[in-house]
Amino acid sequence: MPQKPSKIASSKRHIPAKKRRRVIDCDVHNIPACEEDILPYLPPFYRQRGVRLLNRHEYPHPVSALRADSAPADGSPIGSSLSMLQEQLLDNYDMDYAVLTGEWSSIGLLPDVDYAVALARAYNDYVLEHWLTGDKRLLGSIRVAPQDPLQAAEEIRRLGSHPQMVQVYLISATPMPLGQRFYHPIFEAAHEMGLPIALHPGWDGMGLSHAPTPVGYPGSYFEWHSLWSVGLMSQLCSLVCEGIFEKFPGLKFVFLEGGVSWVPHLMWRMDKDWKGLRGNHPLVKRLPSEYIVENARFSTQPVDEPPDPQDLLHIFRMIKAEQTVVFSSDYPHWDFDDPFHAFPQLEPELADRILYYNARELYNLPENGQGSV
Repeated sequence: MPQKPSKIASSKRHIPAKKRRRVIDCDVHNIPACEEDILPYLPPFYRQRGVRLLNRHEYPHPVSALRADSAPADGSPIGSSLSMLQEQLLDNYDMDYAVLTGEWSSIGLLPDVDYAVALARAYNDYVLEHWLTGDKRLLGSIRVAPQDPLQAAEEIRRLGSHPQMVQVYLISATPMPLGQRFYHPIFEAAHEMGLPIALHPGWDGMGLSHAPTPVGYPGSYFEWHSLWSVGLMSQLCSLVCEGIFEKFPGLKFVFLEGGVSWVPHLMWRMDKDWKGLRGNHPLVKRLPSEYIVENARFSTQPVDEPPDPQDLLHIFRMIKAEQTVVFSSDYPHWDFDDPFHAFPQLEPELADRILYYNARELYNLPENGQGSV
């Protein structure tokens, strides 16, 4: 996959004494303050219709899915304040970069395909103007409507050369497995632009997607949230088995907000089955685990918390975390992870890889970091 040229301006900043390690946060959720923020970016026909997204009423959080301390004083929605994000996240942890992933994932599951395409484009233009220009430490995700892969590919090519747009964003709950040929135009465009593709759960079982588990619909937010990794696991298996990483060499996929403890099981299971069934999969030329280590990246949040913290370190070793794991805080959600307190004691080299270097290499960011200008 061609490397996207790094164009982000850098400048030297004072590093405060509290700074312990350099950090890149790979999953930060920003939202528009209100519907009117998006309307100017929609075509006139859809502007009259307004913004209509899926409602996640089937699985409401029992209290709130957002941090109460992140509520702006002016009553704006949590996640809509750039200044609060800067204060609570970027400045508080002296982060080099934070990748915005937004909250409008349900665009990817709307049945009205052209409306979904228009919303995705409008959302991207809004983020460019209202967020990325406000702080060069912020990086963007190109939101696309996978319901129409050809128009999604056009959007990727439209914005893929922007220096602060560092990945393509897809919802993980798709009507069919992502490895199928229907989605190839999206992968071709991302591969051409040198961009990884991020998959994020959270709308499983809604809109165009199927039930969130193979046995149907969970009965509570707790059950539903605990099983988010099932969808990510299914998508990764599909990508490997359909030969996506042979068809698009170097294309990376980032599995967000699903933790990491499921990865060793999938690697071992697929390796075992491939040895006996590889005659049916000529495009899978190597052990599946080799593709996973080379082409998949996994964000830490929600970090797995075994009774013995050392067990998490064993999992990191099993999946070669020095190459495959990137840090994410999930700000400003209820299960936010602090980069300096979320993990058991890590060896300094591994901590640096997870908190900073793996993401810097994934997104081809400047070595000297410090994106604020």
